[in-house]
Amino acid sequence: MAESARRPASHLPPRSLGRVADVTRTFVGAWPVYDVSPRGAEPAARVLYVHGGAFVHELERPHWSLIRTLVTRARARVVVPAYILAPRGTADRTVPVAADLLSGLIAGGGAGAAVLLGDCAGAGLALAAAQRLRERTGAQPSRIVLISPWLDVSMSHPDQAAIEAADPVLARPGLAEAGRLYAGNLPADDPRVSPLHGSFEGLAPLTVFTGTRDVLSTDSRELLARARAAGVAVDWHEEQGLPHLYPLLPVPEGRSARERIVELIRATTADGP
Repeated sequence: MAESARRPASHLPPRSLGRVADVTRTFVGAWPVYDVSPRGAEPAARVLYVHGGAFVHELERPHWSLIRTLVTRARARVVVPAYILAPRGTADRTVPVAADLLSGLIAGGGAGAAVLLGDCAGAGLALAAAQRLRERTGAQPSRIVLISPWLDVSMSHPDQAAIEAADPVLARPGLAEAGRLYAGNLPADDPRVSPLHGSFEGLAPLTVFTGTRDVLSTDSRELLARARAAGVAVDWHEEQGLPHLYPLLPVPEGRSARERIVELIRATTADGP
């Protein structure tokens, strides 16, 4: 993180994306926000995509590859915030802005209904934003899609130690430190920081992807139980032996997951704004 502070990584989209999409950038406060739409065609759906990276990493090529798939396969307009990273970007500042972006996407109209999508830390931020918007106005997107979500930054689930031994991607100490920085002055169990501790009443239907070799799979399983107990429909996908963020990987299960996401977004085109 110290190295990132000295030499910040770029969140710019790859130039190749411009061959298939119209890409513009605006600012919401200090946040650069990219708007990516199908080139030469009207969008058929709207997506707010919140990227992962443990709150300390910028948008990277796998994120932009998924965005490209959403634009080309689902004909979606994808709104992509490059939110301020921790430790400057803390939950008390970040969640309200994400909720504003979600509110604007829902209220802004256009083809199809709005879908909220996030991966890893971005999935946690997305869920916290949906909870915040529900508290404000009751509004919700048509669906919330969470890929390998990180929903409790404390990393305190008793099953995580055994899963971590087989996890090829993540380790608890680094995640706990990144979570501490993102929490700022808030406690780790504040729903803005760890939305697993928030209310699930009145949320949009959820789609969740997780793998059994992901130390964060405990968050997904807890989410499944709590959301269903609150009466929220959950479209559940747990893949045996697969790691964190497998839906972004070039493997058969990843391609199937991406196809499912495309199907869900396409299904909103019949729902209206």
